[in-house]
Amino acid sequence: MQSIFNKKLLAGFILLAIAFTTFSCSSSRRSIAIEEGWELLGESKVNFVRDRDQVDVLSSNLFTAIRFKVENRDVHMNELHVVFQNGDKLDPAIDDNITADQYSRDIELGPEGKAVRSVDFKYRTTGNVLKGRANVLVFGKRYVAPIYPR
Repeated sequence: MQSIFNKKLLAGFILLAIAFTTFSCSSSRRSIAIEEGWELLGESKVNFVRDRDQVDVLSSNLFTAIRFKVENRDVHMNELHVVFQNGDKLDPAIDDNITADQYSRDIELGPEGKAVRSVDFKYRTTGNVLKGRANVLVFGKRYVAPIYPR
């Protein structure tokens, strides 16, 4: 009798573990609308304490500006470093609160377009810890070469 109970308990536990694994590994992909001319360069989850992240840019396109979109929670961004493929760096002054589901201001990189290697930033989620963390998306505005008439 004890053996049958243990087997049923073990079988129930195994089924529960399989169900949990199946549902936890399901796709969490989402789609986002991207404004024409902009490209998603990467994203990062924000902690509540001071957080520093680096988004490595895998695109070979040239960019004239970058901006951030914050999802779920407000974020305070207070440091930004843009590293270009040639090793040059841009350190624009930033000390901004970015509201949830809004874009930051555009940070200009130059009218001729630059190849970006990485975007490093320092930020934190603001507000109540119990309401979750923010997600930050980094976008680059693609350079479009001017067309001159013949």
